[in-house]
This record gives sequence, structure tokens and C-alpha cells, in this order.
Amino acid sequence: MTSETGFDPALLDQFPIRAPRPEGEVEELERIWAAPKGLALLTAVNNNYIGFFYVATAFLFFLLAGLLALGMRVQLALPLQGILPQDTYNQFFTMHGTVMMFLFAVPMVEAIGVMLLPQLLAARDLPFPRLSAYAFWAYFVGGLCFFASLFVGLAPDGGWFMYPPYTSMAYSPGINADFWLLGIGFIEISAIAGAIEIIVGVLRTRAPGMTLARMPVYAWAMLVFGVMIIIAFPSVILCTLLLEIERAFDWPFFDPTRGGDALLWQHLFWFFGHPEVYIIFLPASGLVSMMVATMARTRLVGHSFVVLAFLATGFISFGVWAHHMFTTGMPNLSVGFFSAASMAVSVPAGIQVFAWIGTLAVGKPRYNAPTLFMVGGLIIFVMGGLTGVMVAMVPFDWQAHDSYFIVAHLHYVLIGGMVFPLFAAFYYWTPMTSSRALNERLGQWSFWLMFAGMHLTFLPMHLTGFMGMPRRVYTYLPDRGWTLINMISTIGAFVLAAGVLVFLFDLARNFRFTVDDDAGNVYKGGTLEWLPTGLYSTRSIPVVRSREPLWDDPAICEDVEKGRYLLPNAPTGQRETIITSPLRAEPEYLQIMPGPSPWPLLAAVFTAGFFLLLTVQAYGIGFVSGVIAILCVLRWLWDTDRVVKEEEVDVGGGILLPTYVTGPRSHGWWAMVILLIVIGMIFVMGLFSFFYLYGVQPDFWTAPAGWEGAAVVVPLYALAAGLAWLARFMLAREATQLWTPGVLYLCAAIALTAAGGGDILFWQASGLMPQDSGQGATIYVLLALEAMLAGIALLMAAYLSARNSRAMIVRPRNNSMDLCVLFLLYAAAQGALTAIVTRAFGG
Repeated sequence: MTSETGFDPALLDQFPIRAPRPEGEVEELERIWAAPKGLALLTAVNNNYIGFFYVATAFLFFLLAGLLALGMRVQLALPLQGILPQDTYNQFFTMHGTVMMFLFAVPMVEAIGVMLLPQLLAARDLPFPRLSAYAFWAYFVGGLCFFASLFVGLAPDGGWFMYPPYTSMAYSPGINADFWLLGIGFIEISAIAGAIEIIVGVLRTRAPGMTLARMPVYAWAMLVFGVMIIIAFPSVILCTLLLEIERAFDWPFFDPTRGGDALLWQHLFWFFGHPEVYIIFLPASGLVSMMVATMARTRLVGHSFVVLAFLATGFISFGVWAHHMFTTGMPNLSVGFFSAASMAVSVPAGIQVFAWIGTLAVGKPRYNAPTLFMVGGLIIFVMGGLTGVMVAMVPFDWQAHDSYFIVAHLHYVLIGGMVFPLFAAFYYWTPMTSSRALNERLGQWSFWLMFAGMHLTFLPMHLTGFMGMPRRVYTYLPDRGWTLINMISTIGAFVLAAGVLVFLFDLARNFRFTVDDDAGNVYKGGTLEWLPTGLYSTRSIPVVRSREPLWDDPAICEDVEKGRYLLPNAPTGQRETIITSPLRAEPEYLQIMPGPSPWPLLAAVFTAGFFLLLTVQAYGIGFVSGVIAILCVLRWLWDTDRVVKEEEVDVGGGILLPTYVTGPRSHGWWAMVILLIVIGMIFVMGLFSFFYLYGVQPDFWTAPAGWEGAAVVVPLYALAAGLAWLARFMLAREATQLWTPGVLYLCAAIALTAAGGGDILFWQASGLMPQDSGQGATIYVLLALEAMLAGIALLMAAYLSARNSRAMIVRPRNNSMDLCVLFLLYAAAQGALTAIVTRAFGG
């Protein structure tokens, strides 16, 4: 019976095929997928290498942030110490939180996904390997430069949350705050790039037969993780952009004397900040759900409920951002809603905890290093969750807010929910990337030191919080009764560090990175990452018939290694993987993947250079760096939409798959839709800012520009959308000259630019300028966002013209044309909405 995708699922029943494979197939795969040698290894895009680089860099930032924490604990061990001056302490405090949240936690879980997901899904690689490489290098270069600001006294000092007005130009006139605002910007670009890769990878590169019901629980966690990033992170991108614009150009977004509001920052920041806790927790939860089943030697209890808990957590977490704002004087109705949501989000977390406990109870667990870290993390996380319910109760939060009780709660949740599961994952999955497993005895020593140190450090902080010790202080008076408790916390911090040091010793002694001679399935896991692999991932891509294929089919490893499943060779002579349907994982087409390239590396370096040069106000060189970054991106994209000769190829068993598809079936189309959701979320949060200031500062609101402006620009936007659609339509007509669609798209981009530019002129003619009020500032930001989209559309028009000149735009459909049209249609719709909404609400 043929499915809705046109593929006959019965064709998969013939696998594994016992017929002998031709000689030389493995050698050909090794040649095609080989990584560059020497210094050229920096251009590698294989997930094995990029994932390893990613994990190592994130762990480096964990160690650096830990050293900053030790410095702070030494300063607070006794009252009135001068080890760290106040300014230096504020920089340590800000950098510790920023590095842990932005440079360690999110990048680490993303890095593990890049390394683990292709093996877990039995894909040759994730669908955009160069995007993964770009995301890593932007993070690596930018993150190290950002951290280096600490050594020249330019590190941010406004806290990792950077609340205005303390971080406004009036109170922080130096460039310290700018390092945070611009530095975090490109780090978030890296995170969003990784999220796009992960979402499309999970939905489109699963092994045939791996339906959503058979998908590993970790893949579910990463799917929800990616969706949460593309919804939450645009908010922090916008708020950092608004504060930097206010500092640089005096647009009063957060100045209440001119129609702004400092609380707008908190709404935007915590819309990202509280879901980020679950963005960090969910991937770690997925790892635990995978490991606990293996260690208990049984299937995960309540698998479906755990998946539903992931989905519920992702949904509810976006309703709790004002949980951090109970003391700001919000209306009682809002406080009640957010309090209820804050307690409700603990329910799905409890489901996961009980599923793990149930799995350990019904199985026969082995209490080795991974199990100890899992169980220890579970205990710590539950303790943090209990205090989380306490601070969700408004009267209690009023008492504990901004005290060390909150510091203790935060660290219990993050260390128990992410750090301890991470160390469990290191011990569990190291045999997949190392020729030697880590040492069991050293692992247990590391656990007990870290577990004891964790409680010695943070359990007493609940008491200091109750005794009135505020957060963010660099010293205290000796008569407050906090001295002994702070000394205990400082000793505990060094015990915790000793546990990490034992782990580092274990790594140095036993870890030996490899891609084709790993230690193997030490703990006897049942999922596909333990198949025999090389740089090409699996020798052949298996047909999945259960959730734990290695447990249910003991012969699967041999069959995969002998090439008895799909894609046992390289039919096009290039890097390839199978793209499957998002629901039932039925083969749809063969993706030809790009190989090693210097362009993602160069694009990342110049992207980081652009932001960092803006920070030090080197605007001319920064602009040049940004242009070079764009050119590098275009050069890397040039190779990705290839004109291929083969229409269909045999991927095994007589199954013929196309090598080129367009439209919604294409993985590139999915990536563009996700990118447009990111842009749309920035726009939505911009509208939120507009309406928020309209509601809280009505006295500063003036009459908007006349509707005659909208009567001009909205038809122009409609014209742009119509021309873009016509360009795509004309490409399919054989009678049309090939240059015609490109000209039509160029006209569409010009119309889009004219509409956006015209709208700006109409607003200037009305007399409202961005420096005048919060109204003007938010309106001009929305207009600037539209201008940016118009500039990108013009760049796309030039790109299409260049490809057309090289006969790389083919009939009847072409991915480059499809994606550019999709982008312009969105930009036109957003521009028209901006023109209407900004005029509909005025004084």
C-alpha cells in the first residue's frame, strides 16, 4: 500500500538484504567522507569533529566560569575582605552568570546534540553541516573574545541580567555594557543556527521506519529544545538590540522620563530567561531518560508520558516569565496568573522524575559512575524544584526575593537539572568518541566530591538568604551572623572544584578522541548510536522497527556493517544522506551534502569581528568586516543548491529516490520557514514593546502619521509580493526566457525597498522622531527591521542574478528561487502589518 508521500512502505520489508555487497564500497565511503589533514582540519564540517570541538569549547567555558565563582567565594568567605575590589567583583559576578548561561549551558546541550543526533538517528550527518560549523566557530571566536574583556577591565559589570537603568549610558558610560549587549548578540545567532540544524535534522533525517512513536526520547527532547530556542531567543536579541540603540543613539526605550519604561527590559529578558532554564533542562532530561533505561536494563517507564511532559514543559514555560517580577508592582490578576503557571510547570517535571524512579524500581540498576551522577542529579534537582514551588508563592517570594535563598534555588535547579546529568553523559557516551572508556573508580570519586561539595556550597545559602543576606553584594559587615555560613559555602565550593579536577585527571589519563576505533557499547545501550560507525556514520542506514533496535534485533550491528540496509555505497559519488518524511520517516529523496569548506570558518570570524569592532566603536572597520562575513556566507551557499544530473538513484533494494526536490518537501524549505519564525518572533516582541509602552505611558503618545502613508506603502508591499509570486510562476513556463524570473524578483525587491523607505519618509514628515519618545523609538525600530529585510531581499536578487548568469537556475522549480520568494512574501506581509498597526494606535 502506497502512503501519502508516494513511497510504498512494503519496500522496507525486504531489509536486511543478504546478497553480498560489491568490493570497495567501504573504501569509497571513507575516501568521500575523509576529514582534511593538518591545519585544514579547521575546515572540517563532519559532525564528529564539529561536535567534539563544540563540547570541548563549552566545557572550557564551564571551567572558566567555575574559576570566577571560586574567586567570588574567596571574597565572601570572610567579612570586609579586599581580595576583589567592588568593580572587579561586579565583573566576576556578571561574567560568571553570563558565561554559565550563554557560553556553557545552552551551547553544551546544543553541542551534544550535534555530536549525538546523527548517530542516534542513523543519518550520515545533520542536513546543514556547514551551518553547524558556522555556529561553532562564531561561538568559539566570539566567546573567547568576549571572555578576554575581563583581562583588560572592559568586562560587563551590570549582572548577567543587565537591568536598566543601571546599564543605561547615564550610569554605565563605558563600553563594558556594550561588550555584553553586542557579544551576546552573535552568541545568540550561533544558538539559533544550531537550533535550525537540530529541528530539521530530527524531523527530516531519521532512519527509515523511525516514526515519531519510535523516535528516541532524547530526539524528542532536542526537538522541543530547538522549538523553544527559536521562540524564546528572538526576545533577548531584540532587548539587547534596543538597549544598545538607546545607549548609542539615545532612543528612549527604557527611559520613563521620555515615554519608555525600565520594566520593558524585564518583560523581554525574562520571556527568554525563564524558558531558558527549561531549554537547558529538557536536553539533559532526554539524556537521563536514555541512560536510565540502559542502566536499569529495562525500557523507560512511561515513555509516552515523558514525551508529553517535554511538550507540556515547552508550552507552559512561556507563561512564567513574570515569575521573576512579583516585586515590581504588577496587577494582582497578573501576579495570580503567573504564580499559578509557575507552580503548574512543576507538574511535567514531576512526571519525568517519577518515570526515572519507576524505571530504576522495575529494572536491575547498576550503580556505576553514570548512575551515581544521574541519581545524585535527581536528588539535587528535586530539592531545587521544591524551593521553586516556594518562590512561586507570591507572599514567600516577596520575602526571599533578591536574597541568597534565590541563589541557592537557582544553583540547585541548574546543577541538578543539567550539570550532574552532563557528567553522567560524559561517562556514558565517552566510549562512542574515545578509544578508551573513562575510569570507573575515578568517576565515583569525582561524583562523591561534587555531590558533597554541591550541598556544602549551596545548602547553607538558603539559611543566609533567610537571615537577610542580599544577592550581588561584594562584602558584608562582621556583625550580621553570616560569617560561618559563608565560610562553609566557600569550603564547599573548593570541594566541588576538587571533584571536577578528578574528572579532568580522568580525561587526561583515558580520553583518546577517535572517529572509527571507539571503545564501543560499554553499557549495552539499545539505541542506534552504538552501531559500528566511521566518519560516514553508519556503513548502511538501517530500517527501524522498534524504539531499542539493538535490544530487539541482536543481528542489526552486523547487518549494518555488512551493508545490508539502505545507502550502503555512494551512488552519486558525493556525501549523501536520506531525507525522510517528518511523521512516518518514509524515504523521500537523497540529499547531496556539502563537504569541508573554509567559508563557514571565515564567515564566523568576520561575523564575530563585526560585533566586536562595533563594541569598541571602530565602525568603519566593523562595517567592512560585516560585508566580508556576508560575502563568505554567499560563497558557502553557492555550492549548496547544486544542479545535479541524476534524477533518481538506487539507494538499495531497488528503491529509487530523487536527488533534487523543491518546495515543502525540501529540507531547505523547512529551514527557511524556521528562520522566518525567528524573524517573526522578533517582530512580535517588537509589537509587544510598542503596545506595552502604549499602555503604560499614554501621556507620551502622539497622533500617528496619517493613513495616506499606509495607502501608499501597503499597495507597494502587495505589488512586491505579487511580483515575487509571479517570478516563481514564470520560472515553470518553458516559453519564458530564463532571465525573466530574476528580473521580476529584482523588481519585487525594489518595490519592497520603496515601500519600507517610503514609510520611513512618511513618519519623518509627521514630525515624530525616534529620540522624541518611546512611541517614536519603537516605531522606528519596527521600520528598521523592515528596512533590514528589504536589504536582504535586494541581496537575494543579486544572488539569483549571479546564479542565473551561470545557468544554475533551472526549470521548472529551483530551491534558490523558492526560498527567496518565500522570504520576500513574508517581508511584504510584515511590512504591511507594520504600516497598519503603527497608525492604528496613537494619542
